[in-house]
Parts: sequence; C-alpha cells; structure tokens
Amino acid sequence: MKIIYLQDNNIIAIVSLVDESNIVEEAAQYVPLGKKYKIIDDAELPEDTKYRDAWTVDEADLTDGIGEMQ
Repeated sequence: MKIIYLQDNNIIAIVSLVDESNIVEEAAQYVPLGKKYKIIDDAELPEDTKYRDAWTVDEADLTDGIGEMQ
C-alpha cells in the first residue's frame, strides 16, 4: 500500500510506510497539513518510473483524507 498526494509543484508524492498495519490511521500524520491524499495498492502505480515526474492524478480522486502533519 502507498499514500499519494499532490505536492505544491503538482508532482505526485508517494509515501511508503515500513509498517502498513495501521496505514489508514497513520496516513494523515505522514501527509503535509491540508493536502488531500489517497491510499492505493502498489499495483495502481505505473510500472515505468522513467517519467515519474509526469505521472498525474486528479485532485478529486484524493478522497481518503487530509494531511495533518505540520
């Protein structure tokens, strides 16, 4: 599982946790304050990382919560 959110520069940030057992509870603590995020399965990420900065996500799809990290 991964947590994704849009950074201020509109590039997708991908957060990986060592212990995913509490990912739902901890997600808001790993995402910057006010940023919407989504928890996704690893398989949802594109396999080709060559153009990683060109990956996109619609902010409307970031529906799992809002970051609380300051």
